[in-house]
Amino acid sequence: MGSLWNFFGLPDPDGNPPATTSPPAQAATASKPVSLTGAATEEETGHAPQLATTAAPALEPNVRSLRTPPLGWNGPLTPDGEAFHDLGVERKRRPHVPDKALRYIAPDVMKRIPTNAMFERVLQGDTAIVDLRSLVHMESHQMACRREIKHMADHARVSVFSLDAEDKLLMIPGQNVVVDMQKHELGLTPLL
Repeated sequence: MGSLWNFFGLPDPDGNPPATTSPPAQAATASKPVSLTGAATEEETGHAPQLATTAAPALEPNVRSLRTPPLGWNGPLTPDGEAFHDLGVERKRRPHVPDKALRYIAPDVMKRIPTNAMFERVLQGDTAIVDLRSLVHMESHQMACRREIKHMADHARVSVFSLDAEDKLLMIPGQNVVVDMQKHELGLTPLL
């Protein structure tokens, strides 16, 4: 009889091979032959009766077929020789570095917008969201920042989109970024 681990189909953590079952016993009729001709049995005569020369094929023990692990398998194996997939093992993979990003840009402490760095990122395909809301009381400085952003976008051959009614939240899509200009549905307004 196998262990509890083998009952559930799991490998034995102690590494014990599964217990092999003994071949099934011959039927009770094979151990005591019944004579239809009325001949005496072994108990009556004291010697074993002669059996026919054509015997039934021997029963094979119940052998579990071994599965071979997949090609190129370098992980652990069960005692039965099957591939064991340990779900607790952490595999280190190289992190996937995205080729495009969404960048949030706000004025720095000196109230400047880094348009040169933004220009390089837009050429690489990054989309920039520029937030001018911190310049609430500086209308002339907001206009200067918008002109600078517009000049940078023209140089990169992309358009500038306003995401709000006051033109304080601007979006500059990166190279090869598709923008749907037909719907003009921004925010939660269409849902309300």
